[in-house]
Amino acid sequence: MRFKVVLVVQLCAAAGLLTLIIFSPGQWNVQRWAGLLVGVPAVVLLFVARFQLGRSFAVRAEAHELVTHGIYSRIRNPIYVFSAFLVLALALTLQRPLILVFLLVLIPVQLMRARKEAAVLEAKFGEEYRRYRQQTWF
Repeated sequence: MRFKVVLVVQLCAAAGLLTLIIFSPGQWNVQRWAGLLVGVPAVVLLFVARFQLGRSFAVRAEAHELVTHGIYSRIRNPIYVFSAFLVLALALTLQRPLILVFLLVLIPVQLMRARKEAAVLEAKFGEEYRRYRQQTWF
């Protein structure tokens, strides 16, 4: 039950950001269209990645199971990747370059979290995780 509630809350947050991208006031220029073209796939792929992660989702680095299917068969940390694209889309759509400062802070934080998660997964899954890591990006 908790899994479904958290997933619904995250879906609502993603839908809210998508609504902000599409319906925020302002002129529809090249920058805003670019934000839409980046933002829509980012929201969709972010939600797909979150759904595919399933019960393995955790705020702190934990190793429930090694998820290697779907988007995770190509990208080890798709939630980090697509959330960064979503922040970029917001900066473009809202035409607020200051949001890019948040992105500059977000990326190093995500890199640190990814390293910590990798260490936890490698400690639990060992060679299986190392093989998976060699076959995927970030």
